[in-house]
Amino acid sequence: MTVVKTDDSDWTALKGQVAQAIRDSMARFSAPLGSEARAVGQPRNDAEIRLAVQGVLDSQANLAIASHGGHVSVTDVRDGVVSMLMSGGCQGCASSAATLRGGVENMIRAAVPEVRDIIDVTDHDAGSNPYYSAAPDGPPIPKRPLLYRPVPPDAISREDGQFLISPDYLATRLGMDAETLRAGLRSGEVVSQSEAGSGGDAGKTRLIIRSAHRVWAAEIAADGAAHEVPAPRAAAVAAAVGSTLRDRIRAHLTSLSAADVPMTYGKLARAMGLYLPGSIAKVTQALEATMVEDAKNEVPFLASMVVGKAAQGNAAKGFHLQARVLGRGPGFGEDDRSYHQREFTGAVAMLKGRG
Repeated sequence: MTVVKTDDSDWTALKGQVAQAIRDSMARFSAPLGSEARAVGQPRNDAEIRLAVQGVLDSQANLAIASHGGHVSVTDVRDGVVSMLMSGGCQGCASSAATLRGGVENMIRAAVPEVRDIIDVTDHDAGSNPYYSAAPDGPPIPKRPLLYRPVPPDAISREDGQFLISPDYLATRLGMDAETLRAGLRSGEVVSQSEAGSGGDAGKTRLIIRSAHRVWAAEIAADGAAHEVPAPRAAAVAAAVGSTLRDRIRAHLTSLSAADVPMTYGKLARAMGLYLPGSIAKVTQALEATMVEDAKNEVPFLASMVVGKAAQGNAAKGFHLQARVLGRGPGFGEDDRSYHQREFTGAVAMLKGRG
């Protein structure tokens, strides 16, 4: 829902009127957001993501971009990856990458959390002012990948021949918070590799970081300048496959009876044969990976059957954070505990159905 006002109006004075209008609508109509409003926790499919993203563009982004003679539209959505086409004044504009990544992407991700990634498919060479074109009186400048945006200078450093990436920067690229990223690196659920360039790419290094459900890659030039680039297909496939621990945990949870749950993270770790320090972090990361699969399959989260001993039977913070990242979470008037109980009830019912 979007509320706009004229320049001579005061938000303070309008607050009560807006709140009253919302209350009146909820009291009068069974579906105040319209007949096409989604059920709480139900993720969108690719077709619905496309409509939702285009709606954000038309109602928010393009209104501002049009003032510069530009326009942004959705050309395709596949498995949550949105392809965007920039036209008009945006095509070939040197500021287009900043426009797409700095403003438009933030709008889309806030409104449509199911979006996994956004790719610019614009042929900027064809624009009236292309920023990848032949240099005057010199050889042509090579085209860059469609996804080729600069990495902030302070995000990647080099020590003793090893590249170090800021956890705060990398975590957002992998769809998690910094603490979850650190836990994943310690447990092996998040893995990294580097590749040295050869031939025409000599002197360059490509870094690839993969979590259970997302992969990120960057190309670092000899002078230290870094850019995000498309991840190799093999790494993307590996990210979708997931980890052995995740699969073992799923098999164990689905083998339990309704009387065996909820169970604590510690008990699950022991069932997996994990006793050393850091075992809980490994289990937590693997459970969050199962949530990615469950969200994709539109079924209750099996992870809801595992609770924290110190949390008095509630799920850990990571469960609720991951649920929100995946486009699910508490509904209207529902707190975290009630939401967790709803997911738990659904998961137990699913166990009974399989029994």
